[in-house]
Amino acid sequence: MKIGILTASMLLAVAAFVAVPYIAHAADAKPAETKDSVDRLEERAKEAMGRTQYSLAKDLFTKVLDRVKDDAKRTAAIQEQIKTCETKIKENASSAQPDQLNQPQVETAAEKRKKHVAPKDGSALALGIKELGNFDYDADKGGNIPQDVKDLSGHKIRVQGFMIPLDQADNISHFALVPSLFACCFGQPPQIQHQIVVHTPKGKAVSYFPDEIVCEGTLKVEEKKDDGYIVSVFEMDVQSVKPAAK
Repeated sequence: MKIGILTASMLLAVAAFVAVPYIAHAADAKPAETKDSVDRLEERAKEAMGRTQYSLAKDLFTKVLDRVKDDAKRTAAIQEQIKTCETKIKENASSAQPDQLNQPQVETAAEKRKKHVAPKDGSALALGIKELGNFDYDADKGGNIPQDVKDLSGHKIRVQGFMIPLDQADNISHFALVPSLFACCFGQPPQIQHQIVVHTPKGKAVSYFPDEIVCEGTLKVEEKKDDGYIVSVFEMDVQSVKPAAK
């Protein structure tokens, strides 16, 4: 699946909200670098800045910097972008409220994590996003999703989170579901196993909802790559999207 690209109109619509990375770290086995691939990486970094995803933008600009180090002029420009990201991260962290950053901790160590049991009666398994992704994941290499998590693929789940549009601000057909809208801006972007790419049924769409929502649908567990980068491990074909109970 290709990475959702926010248009200029979308940026205006969602700029006030914290977006979440739909891009992971570079894989060890990288494809041959080309000018187009580096330019595309830089464009993603700029898009992340436009969405106030400063931690993600810094990470992406750092990757670009490594690839353009022989170009002194471009190197200087990228370094300035990185400094801007660092400044914004510090500003946001200083203004953050404790309840915005304090998220429930879920055990992820292999010997301590709670293994999932797939429902056998066709009912939906209710769990949190971090509970679903309760494992340490190597986003560079991949290949280490626990078997009990893989066994949830094809089963129904019900999960709460916040919507980040990936195609457009209205009539949204797919979006990222994340645990928090705040952590990304404060230097704590969610890990790739703590994001779910949600797809609405063909011909149907939903409107943007800024508060917490409940999604129910069929889970798909699979590492997806784009240009050699792991971009997602969880997807959901959703049947129901509702506001979460207050």
